[in-house]
Amino acid sequence: MPESAQDSAHDANRDPSGPTRRTTLRTAGAAASAAFLLPLVSATPAAYADQSRAEGAEGPPADGGALQRAFAAAAAEYGVPLSVLLGVSYLQSRWDGHRGAPSVTGGYGPMHLTDAHTALLGAPHHSQGTEDARGDLARPLRVPKATVPEPRRLPARLRTLGRAAELTGLSAEALRGDESANVRGGAALLAAAQKRLGLPRSEDPADWYAAVAAYSGADDATAAGVFADEVYSVIRGGASRTTADGERVSLDAAPGVAPDTRQLRTLGLASPARDPRVEAPKDVSCEWLPAPYEEFGDNDYGNHDLGERPSSQSIDYIVIHDTEGSWDTTLKLVQDPTYVSWQYTLRSSDGHIAQHVPLKDVAWHAGNWYVNAKSIGLEHEGFLTAPDAWYTEAMYRSSARLVRYLAKRFDIPLDRQHILGHDNVPGTTTGTIPGMHTDPGPYWDWAHYFTLLGAPFQRTAGSSGGLVTIRPDYDTNRPAYTDCETAGQACAPHGSAAVRLHTAPSADAPLVKDIGLRPDGSDSTTGVNDTGARATTGQQFAVAGHEGDWTAIWYLGQRAWFQNPKRRPTAVGAKGLVVTPKDGAAEVTVYGRAYPEKEAYPEGVPVQAVSPLPYKLLAGQSYPLGLRTRGEYLWATTFDPAGHKVVRGQDVYYQIQFGHRVAFVRAADVTVRRSGK
Repeated sequence: MPESAQDSAHDANRDPSGPTRRTTLRTAGAAASAAFLLPLVSATPAAYADQSRAEGAEGPPADGGALQRAFAAAAAEYGVPLSVLLGVSYLQSRWDGHRGAPSVTGGYGPMHLTDAHTALLGAPHHSQGTEDARGDLARPLRVPKATVPEPRRLPARLRTLGRAAELTGLSAEALRGDESANVRGGAALLAAAQKRLGLPRSEDPADWYAAVAAYSGADDATAAGVFADEVYSVIRGGASRTTADGERVSLDAAPGVAPDTRQLRTLGLASPARDPRVEAPKDVSCEWLPAPYEEFGDNDYGNHDLGERPSSQSIDYIVIHDTEGSWDTTLKLVQDPTYVSWQYTLRSSDGHIAQHVPLKDVAWHAGNWYVNAKSIGLEHEGFLTAPDAWYTEAMYRSSARLVRYLAKRFDIPLDRQHILGHDNVPGTTTGTIPGMHTDPGPYWDWAHYFTLLGAPFQRTAGSSGGLVTIRPDYDTNRPAYTDCETAGQACAPHGSAAVRLHTAPSADAPLVKDIGLRPDGSDSTTGVNDTGARATTGQQFAVAGHEGDWTAIWYLGQRAWFQNPKRRPTAVGAKGLVVTPKDGAAEVTVYGRAYPEKEAYPEGVPVQAVSPLPYKLLAGQSYPLGLRTRGEYLWATTFDPAGHKVVRGQDVYYQIQFGHRVAFVRAADVTVRRSGK
């Protein structure tokens, strides 16, 4: 999420000796409006991890479960190829009905049949931009009934459930709440689109490209084509997963399917030209919506810094955020010169992207100036406590395509020490740690995301490798969280990418402490925004012991235990390089940024303090090595970039996975060795 502009200029965005950001946290009003649904197209509800064939999942029994049979029956009834029906549903929901809960655009069930009128009347929605001082989710608000449009006034794409009711004769209640009925409704819509477009009801899935594109509800040819291309990508590659309700569904791979993409013309949709300033792969929908670079007030400006990356500084990180606000609100904020900025925003409903800051320039997004200067920020529309409505398959896939493009362009490794969540960015000083952001949170599906990136998390060593990669099964891993809706109240059970860390190998043992978050020494909590005792999918840690079904890792200077049963492991063996204190050293200082030594600063550039964090890396402990870098600092406090300087030192730092967040240690203080025996 965009960092709070109440932070100091250096710790949030800029240098401490430059002008402090005078902006206050924006809100978009006290009540949500139905309007935030209307600009969205082609919604795809919610993110659950798939166990695709590429990940080695077993297929279902030959006859499948109830939902598998429902797909087969509906495909036969309406003459839709089974692979097309399964592929469309996978893109919409990954075959999940989310227990009848609607998506952000009012879509229900595995086929995402939209009934925005009912969704707006019946469900609480998070208001636009209602954030607390950290930018974290405040309270959800209900949409006033008076603001909800009548169904006939909503765009057709937001009321497909009514059309499905007409075609099938099923009630709206059944289509919303019964998954088999919902699948029949989706099949009927596909068959009706095929007929309307004058195309044959063919058994060949390649003949259904235009109908699939039409199902997206997109109002431009690019977005519709991207949706259809993703569906056919799933058809060619196949998929298999167990839904949140325990239903096993499978789609056999059909690598030879080659749809006739020329059918897209039959939809009569416009094809807007892409702005030449856009930096994104061709197979995503992306627009240019620039963040303003403006001077205002007394030597103040916003909302980013001009640069010449990567020639001026390497780009080492991609930071994954969520917006904690709607698409419209987020775009208003990034166009405010007195606010902050990020490179890209991704829309929940269809994965559409808006680019705001050229990649050569430095956006203000991570709450850590060192990371800002060397990163690209991606904001994903949504709220971390409502993944089923916001973290959509379309957004995951569009984001993965963008990250693959960026990683290749800037030679960024696809691992969790370079692809960071905002919740993995370290505080810069002891004082900033409690205010660091927690998005995209424990419900962001890192395993699925990295599978889409083409870099799935896999076992690379046995028990003697010395490291573990955290990798619970997202759907069945459901640690209890609190504070999603109301402080102190339990969150609804949900799949999670995180495992909880204890002081001993017992679920009854206290959680490990984070003295940076709680200097008074109080315990970590199960709060959804409390990262003090949390290890997340893809992160690697050095093994510190085993006992029964429990594994210990080195974490924030202490031994931390998590449940890791052999029959259902939550981590897999790994190997690599680790750092440990040099011989004779009892402890090593840990930092939140890799700044140069004072001798490196030229005249006119104030020396930046190399401020230690309150943690220590102790003798006998090991932490995985992420990257090696020399101390570096971007001095950028003037509107005219001619006054900017990059200060490079001789001190070498290693980035390590130290806790839930990464950290830095001086190379001179540690020894690098291979993990394991």
